[in-house]
Amino acid sequence: MSKNKIAYFYDAEVGNYYYGQGHPMKPHRMRMTHNLLLHYGLHSRMEVFKPALASAEDMTLFHSDDYVEFLRLVTPENQHEHIRQLKRFNVAEDCPVFDGLFNFCQVYTGGSVGGAVRLNHGQSDTVVNWSGGLHHAKKAEASGFCYINDIVLCILELLKVRQRVLYIDIDIHHGDGVEEAFYTTDRVMTVSFHKFGEYFPGTGHLHDVGQHAGKYYSVNVPLKDGIDDSSYEQLYKPVMAKVMEVFRPDAIVFQSGADSLSGDRLGCFNLSIRGHAECLKYMRTFNVPLLVLGGGGYTIRNVARCWAYETGCLLGVDMDDTLPSNDYSEYFGPTHQLHIQTSNMENQNTKEYLQGVKNRILENLSQLQAAPSVPFYDAPSAPSPNHPQVSGDNLDQSYIAGRAEHDAELDSEQDKDHKTPHSIQTSAPETPARNAAQRRDGRAMKRANRRV
Repeated sequence: MSKNKIAYFYDAEVGNYYYGQGHPMKPHRMRMTHNLLLHYGLHSRMEVFKPALASAEDMTLFHSDDYVEFLRLVTPENQHEHIRQLKRFNVAEDCPVFDGLFNFCQVYTGGSVGGAVRLNHGQSDTVVNWSGGLHHAKKAEASGFCYINDIVLCILELLKVRQRVLYIDIDIHHGDGVEEAFYTTDRVMTVSFHKFGEYFPGTGHLHDVGQHAGKYYSVNVPLKDGIDDSSYEQLYKPVMAKVMEVFRPDAIVFQSGADSLSGDRLGCFNLSIRGHAECLKYMRTFNVPLLVLGGGGYTIRNVARCWAYETGCLLGVDMDDTLPSNDYSEYFGPTHQLHIQTSNMENQNTKEYLQGVKNRILENLSQLQAAPSVPFYDAPSAPSPNHPQVSGDNLDQSYIAGRAEHDAELDSEQDKDHKTPHSIQTSAPETPARNAAQRRDGRAMKRANRRV
Protein backbone atom coordinates (compact mmCIF):
# COMPACT_ATOMS: atom_id res chain seq x y z
CA MET A 1 0.00 0.00 0.00
CA SER A 2 1.00 3.61 -0.43
CA LYS A 3 1.85 5.88 2.46
CA ASN A 4 -1.36 7.92 2.51
CA LYS A 5 -2.41 9.35 5.84
CA ILE A 6 -5.10 7.59 7.76
CA ALA A 7 -8.55 9.14 7.29
CA TYR A 8 -10.55 9.63 10.47
CA PHE A 9 -14.29 10.39 10.42
CA TYR A 10 -15.87 12.19 13.36
CA ASP A 11 -18.90 14.39 13.94
CA ALA A 12 -19.04 16.30 17.23
CA GLU A 13 -22.83 15.88 17.30
CA VAL A 14 -22.58 12.12 17.68
CA GLY A 15 -21.85 12.31 21.41
CA ASN A 16 -25.06 14.25 22.01
CA TYR A 17 -27.44 11.45 21.09
CA TYR A 18 -29.01 9.69 24.04
CA TYR A 19 -30.77 6.32 24.07
CA GLY A 20 -32.37 7.06 27.42
CA GLN A 21 -31.87 6.84 31.16
CA GLY A 22 -30.17 3.59 32.15
CA HIS A 23 -29.68 2.35 28.60
CA PRO A 24 -26.20 0.81 28.27
CA MET A 25 -25.54 2.20 24.79
CA LYS A 26 -23.99 5.64 25.24
CA PRO A 27 -22.85 7.52 22.11
CA HIS A 28 -21.02 9.82 24.52
CA ARG A 29 -18.18 7.26 24.39
CA MET A 30 -17.29 8.55 20.91
CA ARG A 31 -16.74 12.03 22.31
CA MET A 32 -14.55 10.59 25.06
CA THR A 33 -12.54 8.65 22.49
CA HIS A 34 -12.07 11.71 20.32
CA ASN A 35 -10.98 13.77 23.30
CA LEU A 36 -8.25 11.25 24.13
CA LEU A 37 -7.10 11.33 20.51
CA LEU A 38 -6.82 15.11 20.72
CA HIS A 39 -4.83 15.11 23.94
CA TYR A 40 -2.49 12.40 22.70
CA GLY A 41 -1.99 14.49 19.57
CA LEU A 42 -3.09 11.67 17.27
CA HIS A 43 -5.48 13.86 15.28
CA SER A 44 -2.56 15.80 13.84
CA ARG A 45 -1.25 12.62 12.21
CA MET A 46 -4.53 11.89 10.40
CA GLU A 47 -6.81 13.49 7.84
CA VAL A 48 -9.89 14.38 9.88
CA PHE A 49 -13.27 14.51 8.15
CA LYS A 50 -16.77 15.38 9.26
CA PRO A 51 -18.93 12.75 7.53
CA ALA A 52 -21.55 13.74 5.00
CA LEU A 53 -24.94 12.59 6.25
CA ALA A 54 -26.19 9.38 4.65
CA SER A 55 -29.52 9.91 2.91
CA ALA A 56 -32.62 7.74 3.16
CA GLU A 57 -31.90 6.68 -0.41
CA ASP A 58 -28.42 5.56 0.61
CA MET A 59 -29.89 3.44 3.40
CA THR A 60 -32.40 1.71 1.11
CA LEU A 61 -29.56 0.12 -0.83
CA PHE A 62 -29.89 -2.51 1.91
CA HIS A 63 -32.83 -1.64 4.14
CA SER A 64 -36.47 -1.72 3.07
CA ASP A 65 -38.07 1.56 2.01
CA ASP A 66 -40.84 1.41 4.60
CA TYR A 67 -38.42 0.70 7.45
CA VAL A 68 -36.17 3.64 6.56
CA GLU A 69 -39.19 5.92 6.12
CA PHE A 70 -40.43 4.87 9.56
CA LEU A 71 -37.08 5.71 11.15
CA ARG A 72 -37.11 9.06 9.35
CA LEU A 73 -40.55 10.03 10.65
CA VAL A 74 -40.87 8.53 14.12
CA THR A 75 -40.14 10.71 17.16
CA PRO A 76 -40.63 10.32 20.91
CA GLU A 77 -43.63 12.63 20.59
CA ASN A 78 -45.43 10.75 17.81
CA GLN A 79 -44.39 7.16 18.46
CA HIS A 80 -47.79 6.39 20.01
CA GLU A 81 -49.20 6.84 16.49
CA HIS A 82 -46.96 4.05 15.17
CA ILE A 83 -47.69 1.17 17.55
CA ARG A 84 -47.96 -1.45 14.81
CA GLN A 85 -44.78 -0.30 13.10
CA LEU A 86 -42.87 -0.18 16.38
CA LYS A 87 -43.67 -3.85 16.86
CA ARG A 88 -43.15 -4.77 13.22
CA PHE A 89 -39.72 -3.15 13.06
CA ASN A 90 -38.67 -4.25 16.57
CA VAL A 91 -38.20 -0.68 17.77
CA ALA A 92 -38.77 -1.11 21.48
CA GLU A 93 -36.85 -1.28 24.76
CA ASP A 94 -33.48 -2.33 23.36
CA CYS A 95 -33.83 -0.08 20.33
CA PRO A 96 -35.85 2.87 21.62
CA VAL A 97 -37.10 5.92 19.80
CA PHE A 98 -35.05 8.91 20.96
CA ASP A 99 -34.55 12.51 19.91
CA GLY A 100 -32.58 12.71 16.69
CA LEU A 101 -32.68 8.96 16.01
CA PHE A 102 -32.63 9.23 12.23
CA ASN A 103 -29.94 11.90 12.24
CA PHE A 104 -27.82 9.66 14.47
CA CYS A 105 -28.16 6.91 11.87
CA GLN A 106 -27.22 9.37 9.12
CA VAL A 107 -24.06 10.40 10.97
CA TYR A 108 -22.60 6.99 11.75
CA THR A 109 -23.64 5.52 8.41
CA GLY A 110 -22.24 8.49 6.52
CA GLY A 111 -18.85 7.95 8.12
CA SER A 112 -18.71 4.27 7.21
CA VAL A 113 -19.90 4.67 3.63
CA GLY A 114 -17.70 7.74 3.20
CA GLY A 115 -14.75 5.70 4.39
CA ALA A 116 -15.50 3.01 1.82
CA VAL A 117 -15.62 5.65 -0.91
CA ARG A 118 -12.18 6.93 0.09
CA LEU A 119 -10.77 3.42 -0.10
CA ASN A 120 -12.39 2.87 -3.49
CA HIS A 121 -10.87 6.06 -4.87
CA GLY A 122 -7.44 5.29 -3.46
CA GLN A 123 -7.55 8.44 -1.33
CA SER A 124 -6.71 6.51 1.84
CA ASP A 125 -5.27 3.14 2.74
CA THR A 126 -6.86 3.05 6.18
CA VAL A 127 -10.06 4.72 7.38
CA VAL A 128 -11.37 4.90 10.95
CA ASN A 129 -14.99 5.55 11.97
CA TRP A 130 -15.44 4.68 15.63
CA SER A 131 -19.11 5.70 15.55
CA GLY A 132 -19.89 2.91 13.06
CA GLY A 133 -19.98 -0.85 13.43
CA LEU A 134 -23.66 -1.42 14.28
CA HIS A 135 -23.76 -5.00 13.14
CA HIS A 136 -27.13 -6.35 14.36
CA ALA A 137 -29.57 -4.32 12.24
CA LYS A 138 -31.49 -6.36 9.66
CA LYS A 139 -33.09 -5.37 6.36
CA ALA A 140 -36.35 -4.32 8.02
CA GLU A 141 -35.68 -4.67 11.71
CA ALA A 142 -33.78 -2.91 14.46
CA SER A 143 -31.84 -5.20 16.76
CA GLY A 144 -29.30 -5.06 19.57
CA PHE A 145 -29.15 -1.24 19.83
CA CYS A 146 -28.64 -1.05 16.04
CA TYR A 147 -31.01 0.60 13.57
CA ILE A 148 -29.16 1.02 10.26
CA ASN A 149 -26.49 -1.51 9.37
CA ASP A 150 -23.69 0.79 8.28
CA ILE A 151 -21.39 -2.20 7.85
CA VAL A 152 -23.52 -3.84 5.18
CA LEU A 153 -23.84 -0.50 3.40
CA CYS A 154 -20.11 0.20 3.40
CA ILE A 155 -19.38 -3.33 2.15
CA LEU A 156 -21.87 -2.81 -0.69
CA GLU A 157 -20.01 0.40 -1.52
CA LEU A 158 -16.68 -1.43 -1.56
CA LEU A 159 -18.11 -4.12 -3.84
CA LYS A 160 -18.65 -1.51 -6.54
CA VAL A 161 -14.89 -1.62 -7.05
CA ARG A 162 -13.48 -4.52 -5.02
CA GLN A 163 -13.76 -8.14 -6.07
CA ARG A 164 -13.71 -9.55 -2.55
CA VAL A 165 -14.31 -7.94 0.82
CA LEU A 166 -13.39 -9.54 4.14
CA TYR A 167 -15.42 -8.65 7.22
CA ILE A 168 -13.91 -9.35 10.65
CA ASP A 169 -15.90 -8.93 13.87
CA ILE A 170 -14.30 -9.12 17.34
CA ASP A 171 -17.30 -7.75 19.23
CA ILE A 172 -18.36 -10.19 21.94
CA HIS A 173 -21.72 -10.57 20.19
CA HIS A 174 -22.13 -12.44 16.93
CA GLY A 175 -22.19 -10.20 13.86
CA ASP A 176 -25.51 -11.64 12.77
CA GLY A 177 -26.84 -8.78 10.65
CA VAL A 178 -23.76 -8.67 8.43
CA GLU A 179 -23.52 -12.43 8.12
CA GLU A 180 -27.19 -12.70 7.17
CA ALA A 181 -26.85 -10.04 4.47
CA PHE A 182 -24.00 -11.88 2.72
CA TYR A 183 -24.80 -15.49 3.61
CA THR A 184 -25.20 -16.68 0.03
CA THR A 185 -22.38 -14.85 -1.77
CA ASP A 186 -18.73 -15.70 -2.34
CA ARG A 187 -17.70 -12.05 -2.72
CA VAL A 188 -17.88 -11.32 1.01
CA MET A 189 -16.38 -13.49 3.71
CA THR A 190 -17.62 -12.81 7.23
CA VAL A 191 -15.55 -13.92 10.22
CA SER A 192 -17.02 -13.47 13.69
CA PHE A 193 -15.31 -14.27 17.01
CA HIS A 194 -18.02 -14.18 19.68
CA LYS A 195 -19.49 -15.58 22.86
CA PHE A 196 -21.87 -18.40 22.00
CA GLY A 197 -24.53 -20.13 24.06
CA GLU A 198 -27.09 -18.45 26.29
CA TYR A 199 -26.13 -15.11 24.87
CA PHE A 200 -27.55 -12.60 22.42
CA PRO A 201 -28.22 -12.99 19.54
CA GLY A 202 -28.02 -16.80 19.86
CA THR A 203 -26.64 -17.27 16.35
CA GLY A 204 -23.12 -17.93 15.12
CA HIS A 205 -22.80 -21.69 15.51
CA LEU A 206 -19.57 -23.29 14.32
CA HIS A 207 -21.61 -25.16 11.72
CA ASP A 208 -23.13 -22.00 10.21
CA VAL A 209 -20.88 -21.69 7.17
CA GLY A 210 -22.99 -20.03 4.48
CA GLN A 211 -25.24 -21.37 1.76
CA HIS A 212 -25.25 -21.80 -2.02
CA ALA A 213 -22.40 -19.78 -3.56
CA GLY A 214 -21.58 -18.56 -0.06
CA LYS A 215 -20.88 -21.97 1.44
CA TYR A 216 -17.77 -21.75 3.64
CA TYR A 217 -17.68 -17.96 3.26
CA SER A 218 -19.27 -17.45 6.68
CA VAL A 219 -16.82 -18.29 9.45
CA ASN A 220 -18.06 -18.46 13.03
CA VAL A 221 -15.74 -18.82 15.99
CA PRO A 222 -17.88 -19.61 19.06
CA LEU A 223 -16.16 -18.87 22.37
CA LYS A 224 -16.90 -19.37 26.05
CA ASP A 225 -16.61 -17.09 29.06
CA GLY A 226 -13.29 -15.80 30.29
CA ILE A 227 -11.15 -16.10 27.18
CA ASP A 228 -7.83 -14.31 27.69
CA ASP A 229 -5.25 -12.76 25.39
CA SER A 230 -3.16 -15.89 24.93
CA SER A 231 -6.08 -18.18 24.12
CA TYR A 232 -7.65 -15.64 21.78
CA GLU A 233 -4.42 -15.08 19.86
CA GLN A 234 -3.74 -18.80 19.50
CA LEU A 235 -7.07 -19.13 17.72
CA TYR A 236 -7.29 -15.79 15.94
CA LYS A 237 -3.99 -15.76 14.07
CA PRO A 238 -4.13 -19.26 12.52
CA VAL A 239 -7.74 -18.72 11.47
CA MET A 240 -7.08 -15.31 9.94
CA ALA A 241 -3.89 -16.49 8.24
CA LYS A 242 -5.88 -19.24 6.52
CA VAL A 243 -8.67 -16.81 5.63
CA MET A 244 -6.19 -14.47 3.98
CA GLU A 245 -4.56 -17.37 2.12
CA VAL A 246 -7.76 -18.74 0.58
CA PHE A 247 -9.89 -15.61 0.20
CA ARG A 248 -7.32 -12.98 -0.79
CA PRO A 249 -9.52 -9.93 -0.10
CA ASP A 250 -9.18 -6.61 -1.88
CA ALA A 251 -10.40 -4.76 1.22
CA ILE A 252 -11.01 -5.50 4.89
CA VAL A 253 -13.78 -4.12 7.10
CA PHE A 254 -12.84 -4.59 10.76
CA GLN A 255 -15.47 -4.24 13.50
CA SER A 256 -13.60 -3.56 16.73
CA GLY A 257 -16.35 -3.96 19.31
CA ALA A 258 -14.88 -3.22 22.73
CA ASP A 259 -17.37 -5.25 24.75
CA SER A 260 -14.95 -8.18 24.43
CA LEU A 261 -12.64 -6.39 26.86
CA SER A 262 -12.25 -7.53 30.45
CA GLY A 263 -14.70 -5.79 32.75
CA ASP A 264 -17.28 -4.77 30.17
CA ARG A 265 -20.73 -4.19 31.65
CA LEU A 266 -22.39 -6.58 29.21
CA GLY A 267 -19.42 -8.78 28.38
CA CYS A 268 -17.86 -11.93 29.81
CA PHE A 269 -14.46 -12.11 28.10
CA ASN A 270 -11.12 -11.25 29.70
CA LEU A 271 -9.14 -9.49 26.98
CA SER A 272 -6.74 -6.68 27.73
CA ILE A 273 -6.62 -3.62 25.51
CA ARG A 274 -3.30 -4.84 24.11
CA GLY A 275 -4.76 -8.26 23.37
CA HIS A 276 -7.78 -6.71 21.68
CA ALA A 277 -5.59 -4.41 19.60
CA GLU A 278 -3.33 -7.27 18.55
CA CYS A 279 -6.16 -8.53 16.33
CA LEU A 280 -6.19 -5.24 14.43
CA LYS A 281 -2.41 -4.97 14.30
CA TYR A 282 -2.18 -8.46 12.82
CA MET A 283 -4.51 -7.59 9.96
CA ARG A 284 -2.44 -4.51 9.19
CA THR A 285 0.52 -6.76 8.39
CA PHE A 286 -1.25 -7.99 5.25
CA ASN A 287 -1.17 -4.50 3.69
CA VAL A 288 -4.77 -4.62 2.44
CA PRO A 289 -6.96 -1.46 2.40
CA LEU A 290 -8.65 -1.33 5.78
CA LEU A 291 -11.83 0.25 7.15
CA VAL A 292 -11.95 0.17 10.96
CA LEU A 293 -15.27 0.60 12.77
CA GLY A 294 -16.45 0.65 16.37
CA GLY A 295 -19.31 -1.46 17.69
CA GLY A 296 -20.22 -2.65 21.17
CA GLY A 297 -18.64 -1.51 24.40
CA TYR A 298 -20.46 -0.50 27.56
CA THR A 299 -17.83 0.27 30.15
CA ILE A 300 -17.31 3.50 28.29
CA ARG A 301 -14.10 4.58 30.03
CA ASN A 302 -12.50 1.40 28.67
CA VAL A 303 -14.07 1.82 25.23
CA ALA A 304 -12.41 5.23 24.93
CA ARG A 305 -9.09 3.80 26.13
CA CYS A 306 -9.27 0.91 23.68
CA TRP A 307 -10.20 2.88 20.58
CA ALA A 308 -7.68 5.61 21.35
CA TYR A 309 -4.96 2.97 21.74
CA GLU A 310 -5.99 1.19 18.55
CA THR A 311 -5.88 4.48 16.66
CA GLY A 312 -2.33 4.89 17.93
CA CYS A 313 -1.49 1.36 16.79
CA LEU A 314 -2.73 2.15 13.28
CA LEU A 315 -0.53 5.24 13.28
CA GLY A 316 2.49 3.42 14.68
CA VAL A 317 2.58 5.72 17.72
CA ASP A 318 3.99 4.50 21.04
CA MET A 319 1.49 5.93 23.54
CA ASP A 320 2.32 6.78 27.14
CA ASP A 321 0.40 4.62 29.60
CA THR A 322 -0.32 7.67 31.75
CA LEU A 323 -3.32 9.36 30.23
CA PRO A 324 -2.81 13.01 29.29
CA SER A 325 -4.92 15.61 31.00
CA ASN A 326 -8.27 15.60 29.22
CA ASP A 327 -11.81 16.87 29.50
CA TYR A 328 -13.17 13.61 30.91
CA SER A 329 -10.54 12.79 33.52
CA GLU A 330 -13.19 11.93 36.11
CA TYR A 331 -14.10 8.85 34.06
CA PHE A 332 -10.58 7.44 34.13
CA GLY A 333 -9.82 7.56 37.84
CA PRO A 334 -8.41 6.42 40.07
CA THR A 335 -5.58 5.01 37.91
CA HIS A 336 -5.68 7.47 34.99
CA GLN A 337 -3.85 4.83 32.97
CA LEU A 338 -4.38 3.93 29.33
CA HIS A 339 -4.30 0.18 29.93
CA ILE A 340 -6.57 -1.84 32.19
CA GLN A 341 -6.03 -4.79 34.47
CA THR A 342 -7.66 -8.04 33.42
CA SER A 343 -9.52 -10.09 36.01
CA ASN A 344 -8.86 -13.49 37.56
CA MET A 345 -12.03 -14.98 36.08
CA GLU A 346 -11.89 -18.59 34.94
CA ASN A 347 -11.11 -19.19 31.28
CA GLN A 348 -13.72 -21.75 30.26
CA ASN A 349 -12.10 -22.20 26.84
CA THR A 350 -9.96 -25.29 27.33
CA LYS A 351 -7.07 -26.09 25.01
CA GLU A 352 -9.02 -29.07 23.73
CA TYR A 353 -12.08 -26.96 22.98
CA LEU A 354 -10.10 -24.29 21.15
CA GLN A 355 -8.16 -26.89 19.18
CA GLY A 356 -11.42 -28.50 18.09
CA VAL A 357 -12.87 -25.18 16.96
CA LYS A 358 -9.69 -24.29 15.09
CA ASN A 359 -9.47 -27.66 13.37
CA ARG A 360 -13.06 -27.49 12.15
CA ILE A 361 -12.67 -23.95 10.81
CA LEU A 362 -9.39 -24.72 9.04
CA GLU A 363 -10.96 -27.83 7.54
CA ASN A 364 -13.90 -25.78 6.23
CA LEU A 365 -11.61 -23.13 4.78
CA SER A 366 -9.58 -25.82 3.06
CA GLN A 367 -12.67 -26.58 0.97
CA LEU A 368 -12.04 -23.26 -0.80
CA GLN A 369 -9.42 -24.13 -3.36
CA ALA A 370 -9.00 -20.62 -4.73
CA ALA A 371 -10.44 -17.17 -4.39
CA PRO A 372 -13.79 -16.83 -6.21
CA SER A 373 -13.89 -15.73 -9.81
CA VAL A 374 -16.21 -12.74 -10.09
CA PRO A 375 -16.66 -9.71 -12.34
CA PHE A 376 -14.38 -6.82 -11.53
CA TYR A 377 -15.75 -3.30 -11.71
CA ASP A 378 -13.76 -0.27 -12.77
CA ALA A 379 -13.25 2.43 -10.17
CA PRO A 380 -15.92 5.14 -10.47
CA SER A 381 -14.78 8.34 -12.08
CA ALA A 382 -17.22 10.50 -10.15
CA PRO A 383 -15.79 12.47 -7.22
CA SER A 384 -16.30 11.16 -3.73
CA PRO A 385 -19.00 12.72 -1.49
CA ASN A 386 -18.15 16.03 0.08
CA HIS A 387 -16.82 15.18 3.51
CA PRO A 388 -15.32 18.47 4.72
CA GLN A 389 -11.81 18.09 6.09
CA VAL A 390 -11.45 19.73 9.48
CA SER A 391 -8.66 20.30 11.95
CA GLY A 392 -10.14 18.02 14.60
CA ASP A 393 -8.96 20.29 17.41
CA ASN A 394 -12.16 22.20 18.09
CA LEU A 395 -14.87 19.78 17.07
CA ASP A 396 -16.07 19.27 20.63
CA GLN A 397 -15.46 22.66 22.18
CA SER A 398 -19.10 23.75 22.03
CA TYR A 399 -20.07 20.85 24.27
CA ILE A 400 -17.36 20.87 26.91
CA ALA A 401 -18.57 23.93 28.79
CA GLY A 402 -22.21 22.84 28.97
CA ARG A 403 -22.50 19.09 28.81
CA ALA A 404 -25.83 17.45 28.20
CA GLU A 405 -27.45 15.83 31.20
CA HIS A 406 -26.56 12.31 30.10
CA ASP A 407 -22.87 13.17 29.92
CA ALA A 408 -22.86 13.25 33.71
CA GLU A 409 -23.85 9.59 33.91
CA LEU A 410 -20.48 8.26 34.99
CA ASP A 411 -19.62 4.74 33.98
CA SER A 412 -20.19 3.29 37.45
CA GLU A 413 -20.25 -0.31 38.54
CA GLN A 414 -23.73 0.18 39.98
CA ASP A 415 -25.20 0.32 36.46
CA LYS A 416 -24.71 -3.36 35.70
CA ASP A 417 -28.36 -4.40 35.65
CA HIS A 418 -28.65 -5.05 31.93
CA LYS A 419 -26.96 -8.41 31.77
CA THR A 420 -29.26 -11.36 32.48
CA PRO A 421 -32.48 -10.58 34.41
CA HIS A 422 -33.57 -14.20 34.06
CA SER A 423 -32.14 -17.38 32.63
CA ILE A 424 -32.88 -18.21 29.02
CA GLN A 425 -32.34 -21.81 27.98
CA THR A 426 -31.13 -22.15 24.40
CA SER A 427 -29.53 -24.97 22.51
CA ALA A 428 -26.80 -24.56 19.96
CA PRO A 429 -28.43 -24.39 16.51
CA GLU A 430 -27.56 -27.30 14.27
CA THR A 431 -28.55 -25.36 11.15
CA PRO A 432 -28.36 -21.66 10.34
CA ALA A 433 -31.15 -19.55 11.82
CA ARG A 434 -32.07 -17.63 8.71
CA ASN A 435 -35.83 -17.11 8.56
CA ALA A 436 -38.04 -14.50 10.19
CA ALA A 437 -39.69 -16.95 12.58
CA GLN A 438 -36.35 -17.99 14.01
CA ARG A 439 -35.35 -14.35 14.41
CA ARG A 440 -38.57 -13.66 16.32
CA ASP A 441 -37.81 -16.58 18.64
CA GLY A 442 -34.47 -14.97 19.43
CA ARG A 443 -36.02 -11.75 20.72
CA ALA A 444 -36.71 -13.24 24.15
CA MET A 445 -32.99 -13.80 24.53
CA LYS A 446 -32.34 -10.28 23.31
CA ARG A 447 -34.48 -8.80 26.07
CA ALA A 448 -32.67 -10.93 28.63
CA ASN A 449 -29.20 -10.06 27.44
CA ARG A 450 -28.90 -6.57 26.02
CA ARG A 451 -25.99 -5.52 23.87
CA VAL A 452 -24.47 -4.47 20.51
